[in-house]
Amino acid sequence: MTPKHTNTTGPDLVRGIGIADLPDGSKLVGHCGDAQVLLMRRGPQIFAVDAHCTHYNGPLVDGLVSGDTVRCPWHHACFDLSTGEALRAPAFRPLACWSVEQRDGKIFVVGKRKRAEPTTREPSAEAMPGKIVIVGGGAAGFAAAERLRREQYAGSIVMLSDDEAPPVDRPNLSKDYLAGKAPEDWLPLRGESYYSKNQIDLRLGTQAVRIDPHTREVILAGGGSIFYDRLLLATGAEPVHLTIPGADQPHVHTLRSLADCRAIIEQAKTAERVVVLGASFIGLEVAAALRSRGMDVQVVAPHKQPLGRVMGPQMGDFIRALHEKNGVVFHMEDIASSINGNEVVLRSGKTLTTDLVVAGIGVRPRTSLAESAGLTVDRGVVVNCFLQTSAPGIFAAGDIARWPDPYSGEDIRVEHWVVAERQGQTAALNMLGQNEKFAAVPFFWSQHYDVRINYVGHAERWDKIEVEGDIAGKDCLLRFKRDGHLLAAASISRDIDNLTIEVAMEREMAAR
Repeated sequence: MTPKHTNTTGPDLVRGIGIADLPDGSKLVGHCGDAQVLLMRRGPQIFAVDAHCTHYNGPLVDGLVSGDTVRCPWHHACFDLSTGEALRAPAFRPLACWSVEQRDGKIFVVGKRKRAEPTTREPSAEAMPGKIVIVGGGAAGFAAAERLRREQYAGSIVMLSDDEAPPVDRPNLSKDYLAGKAPEDWLPLRGESYYSKNQIDLRLGTQAVRIDPHTREVILAGGGSIFYDRLLLATGAEPVHLTIPGADQPHVHTLRSLADCRAIIEQAKTAERVVVLGASFIGLEVAAALRSRGMDVQVVAPHKQPLGRVMGPQMGDFIRALHEKNGVVFHMEDIASSINGNEVVLRSGKTLTTDLVVAGIGVRPRTSLAESAGLTVDRGVVVNCFLQTSAPGIFAAGDIARWPDPYSGEDIRVEHWVVAERQGQTAALNMLGQNEKFAAVPFFWSQHYDVRINYVGHAERWDKIEVEGDIAGKDCLLRFKRDGHLLAAASISRDIDNLTIEVAMEREMAAR
């Protein structure tokens, strides 16, 4: 998505550095030709890999080394230092690895190693499905298909998507792409040739209308059906649409798909004013993106403060102040009652003049296929720790899945991109009979102007927020606790702390 980072920062590793310049446990960035290389020493072992994450080019030297892995400070992708393998989304592409020699008290990088095939676990013959169907072309669906092929699965993969665009990097739709700071060719998770090259039958504009678990068929709109041995439901969520008078006008939008984003951008080229309905993450990211285009932005939301229910009052106040500093006007504890042409009428009686309206008032899981198939549904599609639904051979992942979280001990459903990708990866392994429990700690990030907020864990309720550092100074860590137990943490400019908490949560789950 971002161009490969190359320059000659740091020492020339071909000429070598002194062993004393790389103390045990330390990291160092140098260059080999025009490629930046990260060196990491752990005892007698010295690893050399690409210096930047393959997701958004995050600087791995600022990341966390845990065992034989390195984690990206920006969005928590994880890589194997020995092989470069991308172990966890949001990165899928591996890091290049470099050969290292030690002689005469110096460390030399002597060339890039040939890419080795990733180690895969061989499923039993009876567990190997002949045909896997994935319903959904979003984060979970793509991650599952990619992982199946990475695991050397040789059977048929059919991916059904009712979208007209191939899987894209959806977080960018409300961030850099909407702001006009990223070209559209950054958005596809893979180019069109990837699917044909890897024999993934991606069917765009194709709607699944029913599932028959008894005959193992997916029934398509317009007739026709597809047989499956294993089925992954990754239908995601859909925006909650306005039902007020005037909500059907052409300048009123929601934002979920690439087509939605293109439509907003097209109108933003001539619009001067926008009203954003909802102070959710998506709503506020839209507000920040459109402010960067020079538009006048007003936000209307029913709560006392933006994001207070998710981030707490301290962070909520900071986020509001940040947006106000950048020129956004808030109308909190209010809602729109009607849209009359260029006027948005609020319940309070205020009238806001606008050229464009974007509604970010929430999403709902798309569970209708699961419900009609008789699967257990309870505020989402209920799955077990292996992401299996109540029907044999059917799995669910992403925004629709409600799973038993081993950290909190509760059944949860999370609407976050990285969670969906990681669940897709785990579902892929389990469709191949590998019986891997989903135990990834939830993670998401949100971008507001120059401020990135990282959030790890999941806290629907808490009784205490411990604040470390200075929120207004954009250098802080917030711990969300209930009954003394840490549930989640949010941070600004404290990436290592955030990653360290993620690792600690993983270890706590593994020890149970």
